[in-house]
Amino acid sequence: LHALWQQAGLTGDQYAGHNERDSKLQQQQLVGRILADCIKYITLLCICVMSVSVRLFSVVKYESVIHEFDPYFNYRVTQFLTKDGFYELWNWFDDRTWYPLGRVIGGTVYPGLIFTAGSIYKILHALNIPVHVQEVCVFTAPFFSAFCALACYGLVREVRGVGAGLLAAMFMGMVPSYISRSVAGSFDNEGVAIFALVNVFYLFIKTVNTGSLKWATLLVVGYGYMVMSWGGYSFIINLLPIYCLACIFSGRLSSRLYVAFAPLIVIGTLSTASVPVVGFNAVLMSEHFGAFFAFVVLHVAMLVRFLRSTLGARQFLVLVTSMLTAIGIASAVGLSVVVGYVLRSPTLGWTGRSLSLLDPTYASRFIPIIASVSEHQPPNWSSYIMDLHVLVLFVPAGLIACFTRRSDGALFLIFYGITAVYFSGVMVRLMLVLAPATCCLAAVAISDLLYTCCDSIKAHARNLRAFTHGKAKPQRNLESVAETSEPSPPGPSPSKARAQEITPVKSKPSKASKASSVGNGRQPLAAVASFGMLLLVGGLLALYVLHCIHASADMYSSPSVVIQSPRPDGSVYVFDDFREAYAWMRHNTHPDCKIASWWDYGYQTTAMANRTIIVDNNTWNTSHIATVGRAMSSPEAKAWQIYRSLDVEYVFVVFGGVIGYPSDDINKFLWMVRIGGGTYPEIKEPDYLAGGQEYRVDAAGTKTMLNTLMYKMSYLDFAEESQISTGQRGHDRVRNYVVGKLNVRLNYFEEVFTSQHWMMRIYRVRDKPLRDPSSSPSSKDLRTKAKAKTKGRAKTNRA
Repeated sequence: LHALWQQAGLTGDQYAGHNERDSKLQQQQLVGRILADCIKYITLLCICVMSVSVRLFSVVKYESVIHEFDPYFNYRVTQFLTKDGFYELWNWFDDRTWYPLGRVIGGTVYPGLIFTAGSIYKILHALNIPVHVQEVCVFTAPFFSAFCALACYGLVREVRGVGAGLLAAMFMGMVPSYISRSVAGSFDNEGVAIFALVNVFYLFIKTVNTGSLKWATLLVVGYGYMVMSWGGYSFIINLLPIYCLACIFSGRLSSRLYVAFAPLIVIGTLSTASVPVVGFNAVLMSEHFGAFFAFVVLHVAMLVRFLRSTLGARQFLVLVTSMLTAIGIASAVGLSVVVGYVLRSPTLGWTGRSLSLLDPTYASRFIPIIASVSEHQPPNWSSYIMDLHVLVLFVPAGLIACFTRRSDGALFLIFYGITAVYFSGVMVRLMLVLAPATCCLAAVAISDLLYTCCDSIKAHARNLRAFTHGKAKPQRNLESVAETSEPSPPGPSPSKARAQEITPVKSKPSKASKASSVGNGRQPLAAVASFGMLLLVGGLLALYVLHCIHASADMYSSPSVVIQSPRPDGSVYVFDDFREAYAWMRHNTHPDCKIASWWDYGYQTTAMANRTIIVDNNTWNTSHIATVGRAMSSPEAKAWQIYRSLDVEYVFVVFGGVIGYPSDDINKFLWMVRIGGGTYPEIKEPDYLAGGQEYRVDAAGTKTMLNTLMYKMSYLDFAEESQISTGQRGHDRVRNYVVGKLNVRLNYFEEVFTSQHWMMRIYRVRDKPLRDPSSSPSSKDLRTKAKAKTKGRAKTNRA
């Protein structure tokens, strides 16, 4: 700096004056950076508080209770872990599920969520904070949503800068798709798995940008936690190889990419195989073969790059030709072995859920148990608006912005967004994977738009000030706005002017100014257009916030075990039939009794009633579930024989015809038929459809349907109850018509409990039927015999 001032011809006093001015400018810049960091961290803290708060409506409106079905299993396992310890969990054989088979819990569960909640519980108690394990389970997902927002901030900051990162964190903190699985009480794997997913992506891009082994180590640890948390880790292990191959063939190969990808595949695969639920599937299933292929291609590309830098052109060509020939032969042999191994499997080495993603029709054709789950169905277009709202409008703009300013991180966002859009279109559950991609891409687009509008307004302001004072020419593009922080001060002496031409005072461009360079060199937008665009974006974001609050408060906060209905006076009426029925089972049945129901309610029964069940939501044994479906779709006598063979003492069904609850077993019945028919050929779906096409339970229903055990258990004494509640005998409020068979009678089962609103009906399996229709004569046969005896006596008298 001293030499430059000497070249400019400055005197000592002039140099001292400029040195003092630079010192003041540096102090101002330091204060500005400190204030900017304070604002950034305060904003992140507010986003975290908002992320947790918006998910607490379920506790405020209802109570601190576990939601849905799967979370009850996680809650029960967490209870076991806190009482017996981590080691015992791996060896726990649960004899209260899947009777008489049982279930090895340690080898069939993803332990990430359970270990997380158990660790939090033990840490709190070590700090003498007496919190019940249920409260830990209820509030785990809301707190991890704040961590997910921070991970999303880190990911987009690495791609675009701090401003876009803050927007992404705000969007992720309240996006309805993620709220649906992370409200207070939703103790499901996705509550922590989505954070783990975004965290792996952030650590991967951070490692690619820095090439640091420290970040590569954290990446491997984060990936291990993701594998422990959710089966969706297969999305990561297939997306990252696609990105790696794209970088290799597009000329973006670097040592930083090698540091990020190679250790992840080697150490990550070993850690994956160490999780019992995955085991050797980490190296035997086709889902992981793409990662191994990319691993080999990466090493070949790095070897070719090294040889090109060390050898001459001729030697390099000869060596590469011979090397590629050897690699081609080895690859052909290896490929033939892999193809032979894959062809031995009827599913080509893919799991059923993975095949249902690659082929959307696979589950409906071959695995009805997967197709029967509502969250495995393709989403409607309205689902995208409901779960993502206005963010979907900015996703295409975000993709274009990433294409316009390509970087390693931007290229990753492009691949992430495209693959997530496809998979979310196959299965509505994978909207959870799309939500972070949507938030990131929308944040990039809105950030670029806001920077462009603000730079345009600044350019017009500078032009207006320059024109008013007549000191400088108007600025005509956004480049000077982005590069200079203050106009050069005028000076009377030629030496000062010459010095200012040589060394103009410039501030170091910030990340924000770098992010705004999308408009550099372009004409600024009109002031009216800039202000109008800012108002439009602000209005859309305000609508987004209101929609997210509405979705959290009114749509995703109600637990499935407690249902509310609004009254005309504005109050609510609570239907607590589920907990009422489970409490009856817990207090009025033998502790070792076996209870049968459809598999949807298995986890709740074991957790809330503490009784042994036949099937549950794990669905690992399709034939066992098909047996229950066969019993429900069979006549009463046959169903009795099936349940007696399974030692079942009680059977319950969920019925909504009285109060209009649509998710009852009658509406699920066709899936029982389909799943049962997949194992037992005598069950044919057309036999239960009116005219072989339409499913009905009214007078048009088939005789087979009206004689099933499910129909009889649901509609026993329903005619009299509907007459009292609706004033119309036999009127079903869900199906909205009069049922086909009103006088229902059970001979092999005995009704022992019906909840207050008829949502839960429990029946005891009789030891012996009231009368056996197959052995005892019917009333028609008795009348025929009586008439025959009368005629015989008359003939005798005449004789």
